[in-house]
Amino acid sequence: MAITLTAKAQTAPLTAVQSLQTRFRANRRASGALWTVQVLVALVFLMAGGSKVLMPADMLAAVSPVPVLFLRLLGSAELAGVAGLILPAALRIRPVLTPIAAACLSVVVVGATVVTVAGGDVAGAALPFITLLFTVFVTYGRLRLAPVASRPASK
Repeated sequence: MAITLTAKAQTAPLTAVQSLQTRFRANRRASGALWTVQVLVALVFLMAGGSKVLMPADMLAAVSPVPVLFLRLLGSAELAGVAGLILPAALRIRPVLTPIAAACLSVVVVGATVVTVAGGDVAGAALPFITLLFTVFVTYGRLRLAPVASRPASK
């Protein structure tokens, strides 16, 4: 006579404390991923914007068909976007500016992708497109997944 035992898994509903702990851990992971992507995007735009601002005009004109003055303005906007991507969230002073900066940088990258594809370099459009995905992720993530809280007002 064989006796078989079967174990029935019992799943208890999460308690309120367990639910908050799970949400806190998920929020920390999302925040860590967002900070990593924010720094990566900031480095990309620091390099791109810095080169547009610092490169001599004749070299800049040889690289792009776009007017040099427009490229200088675009480089300045990219550098401002870098500051907006990192500083508000890091200092917790008006952190809502971080997703706004990421959204504005998304517009810049859409333009870069279109110009690159229109120039005939479809393979070269991969980097701007991937950067676009990252900026959209930062925009969504800092608005919905892991928003940064403002610093409490001091009295």
